[in-house]
Amino acid sequence: MLSFILVPLYTDQLPTEEYGKVSIIFSYFVLFNVILAYGMETAFFRFFNKETDKNKVVSTATISLLLSTLFFLIAALFFKEQIAALTGIQIAHIHLVIWILLLDTLVIIPFAWLRANERPIKYAVIKILNVAVNFGLNFFLLVYLHDVTFNFSSFDSICRDGYEINYIFISNVIASGLTLLLLFSFYTKIHYTFDKELWKRMMKYALPVLIAGAAYSINETFDRILLDKLLPENIADHMVGVYSACYKLALFMTLFATAFRLGIEPFFFSHAEDKNAPETYARITKYFVILGSFILVFVVVFIHILKYILRDESYWEALMIVPIILLANFCLGIYHNLSVWYKVTDKTKFGAYISVVGAIITLALNIILIPKYTYLGSAIATLAAYSIMMLLSWYYGRQYYPIPYDLKKIGMYMTLSIGISILSFYVFDSNYMISIPLLVVFLVILYISENKELKQILKK
Repeated sequence: MLSFILVPLYTDQLPTEEYGKVSIIFSYFVLFNVILAYGMETAFFRFFNKETDKNKVVSTATISLLLSTLFFLIAALFFKEQIAALTGIQIAHIHLVIWILLLDTLVIIPFAWLRANERPIKYAVIKILNVAVNFGLNFFLLVYLHDVTFNFSSFDSICRDGYEINYIFISNVIASGLTLLLLFSFYTKIHYTFDKELWKRMMKYALPVLIAGAAYSINETFDRILLDKLLPENIADHMVGVYSACYKLALFMTLFATAFRLGIEPFFFSHAEDKNAPETYARITKYFVILGSFILVFVVVFIHILKYILRDESYWEALMIVPIILLANFCLGIYHNLSVWYKVTDKTKFGAYISVVGAIITLALNIILIPKYTYLGSAIATLAAYSIMMLLSWYYGRQYYPIPYDLKKIGMYMTLSIGISILSFYVFDSNYMISIPLLVVFLVILYISENKELKQILKK
């Protein structure tokens, strides 16, 4: 959510080239967040629901991440110059990035503990406060700082021209630090006992998740890095900037899929032993597809209104990629729902295999398509990777943990939403005289098809 609500501010305050540089740094963020977590969050959920001694699971996971994070801090500070040379990121930004990564890693298990213990209100309050502080600081530092007079030399050191990218990461550091402070009581309450055998089993479960996560980060963010590396230097930052900004308009789908996954992942594990679990998983996936199909059509139909979120018109040139990225994120959301089979059967290695296939497709297609089609090639590569990952998960899931998905309705809803999106955006150029009636027809079909079940749910 934060990355989306900051889009109007960044596109208003930063030229496309500067926004491109910020987007590249955030691309590396995603990869290193995955590496520093190394699958321990998912392993925590699995073993928290599986083991009788839950306190031992909590303490073992916590100690593991504390030690690995300390090692990261020492190594990153020691090799900061080499990291800057390799990534092309300035040393000043590297320092801030290191501290953000460290602070964000230290709250992984406390947040997972809140989710596992079904405490969504505290979870949400802290997350929303993080967003509010981050956004407030971004807004103040980028818009108002130069208009305010301070008597402190510490403010003089940051209140200068050309410091906008630093402001963005300073805001992140403060917000992440506050989040850790609010969750710090977690570290004072747990019993610090480390079970070596339990840790080995958790790591055996977690490492394939790490590989899958690293591959996912390549799918999700390496297109920006490759755009920067494969395009001529004089246009690379601009192309990354407009692509990243329009990519954010697809976050309506990402927000829905992420919120859905945050709630449903603990549910999948806690109901894994129920005899009706496969039927329950199938029903959940069908409703995910229904809601995702609606979001796809709605955003595409009203894309020429939503584009004003990007304040500077120079960013609009990449609007053509929005329907493609929406559909790609829709497929990714379905993949996360389908992936329940390898998580509850402890076959996480399949998640690694599938994600690696997706990463290979992403890298190969980006390298092939970017020189000719620039960011359109990146969008196509993203869609190809996520759709193939979705199909592979469904195919292997049938063999190892059969789930009776309603493929007829799922296929119908996806076909309808994709067809209407193509007609609305690419054929009729978002003509509301045509696209809005198409949206209404889609809603009528949904209501007719799901009328009985919707009434049952409402009665309950």
